[in-house]
Amino acid sequence: MRDPDFDRYRASREHQRRAHRLIPGGAHTYARGDDQMPEWMPVVIERGDGAHVWDVDGNRYIEYGQGLRAVTLGHAEPRVTEAAREWLDRGAGFSRPASVELEAAETFLDLIGADCVKFCKDGSSATTAAVKLARSATGRDVVAVCSDQPFISQDDWFIGTTPLDAGIPQSVKDLTVQFPYGDVSALEGVLDEHRPACVVMEAVRDASDPTDYVLDCIAACRSRGVVFVLDEMITGFRWSARGAQGLYGLDPDLSTFGKAVGNGHSVSALAGRRELMELGGFDTDRDRVFLLSATHGAETHSLAAAIAAMRISDLEDAPAQMMRQGARLRAGVERAVCDAGLEGVVGTAGRDSNLVFYTRGPDGDASQDYRTLFLQELTRRGVLAPSFVITTAHTDAVVDETVQAVAGALEVYGRALEAGSVEGLLLGRPVQPVFRKRAGTVWTSVTRPGGDGAALALPRPKSAHPS
Repeated sequence: MRDPDFDRYRASREHQRRAHRLIPGGAHTYARGDDQMPEWMPVVIERGDGAHVWDVDGNRYIEYGQGLRAVTLGHAEPRVTEAAREWLDRGAGFSRPASVELEAAETFLDLIGADCVKFCKDGSSATTAAVKLARSATGRDVVAVCSDQPFISQDDWFIGTTPLDAGIPQSVKDLTVQFPYGDVSALEGVLDEHRPACVVMEAVRDASDPTDYVLDCIAACRSRGVVFVLDEMITGFRWSARGAQGLYGLDPDLSTFGKAVGNGHSVSALAGRRELMELGGFDTDRDRVFLLSATHGAETHSLAAAIAAMRISDLEDAPAQMMRQGARLRAGVERAVCDAGLEGVVGTAGRDSNLVFYTRGPDGDASQDYRTLFLQELTRRGVLAPSFVITTAHTDAVVDETVQAVAGALEVYGRALEAGSVEGLLLGRPVQPVFRKRAGTVWTSVTRPGGDGAALALPRPKSAHPS
């Protein structure tokens, strides 16, 4: 029997086929890869507005995890868009600094409270610049990172700690050491044994209050002359308008921001104490650090968008709005799970403004097969949800519609659990972890599920069962 929704994604699959011939992985961000979505519904976005996106086939979705957590005010927020447009009409970049650069720095520092800031385009650049400053200031080479943090930078010093370490010299890998989150004594052991230049970590790994732990980490670093770098890529402008450091009263030596700084526009930031930051400037007698310098590092329209987004976040308390709507979503999902009799099998985790969900199989363990089935059934019902990360644009009505979709997806999920397998319900291969050693895919002709024998060219794991 042919699946009635299969043809809804025809244009997206054609885009996918062409993209894989020209773009390694088919996308410019691994988290947006086709291996992160159900196989026959890759979903290529055409436009977004608020909490919704439309794909190239014309399907509308409620979207969560907007822009990989980069959007907090909803897609194409009019005031942010207008601020960017005004500078686009005046010019995107010049051979000298633009006036918007100082305005952006003043706006950012007034919120965060650091001494200096340097803007760039992506989080990896900001965090790697922090590492470079720390190495210069301390004369040490080793970097310590939290082993519970899944991603800090695409650069060698961090990616060498993941399974995706091909092309990175062992000598570079050896310069990064790890410690577990939540155990100060374990960090102290790493500090004493390796004497690193810096510690790089997020403040939060779950929904609990991390204040005492992170303060102890900062104190352990300060007593040993180690630079403490706070990664605010996710927490910045989502935990509070002043980041996790403002919410929990932290005083990092350096901090790095990205994602939500510009509500999806490409802006990231390195901020910190003057005595460290000035090593990348002119006011120093020491050897200068080539810190951050990029042709497009201070695009006028992106900085203007960031100014508008930061001011809106502060004046309207966007993080509090996201907490409120996330709590509504969490409660609704919990009701739907309870009604389906799936407590402990499907559920939410994390801070209400930054919710993720878990999916377990019949054995009670986390399951990629069942996660894919859940994603498939949510997508079928008009909800695009790699996570349940919310924005201020997710109104009560949007959240309630999401809960209805979750209830429908759980009905299918329950049938799969009763059968002990997703076979016959999941169409195609399961989603895959981004950080895996081998791609495990080949280009092959795949017959459409339940269809008329027409072939599609899709990337497919060698071990996947036929659809």
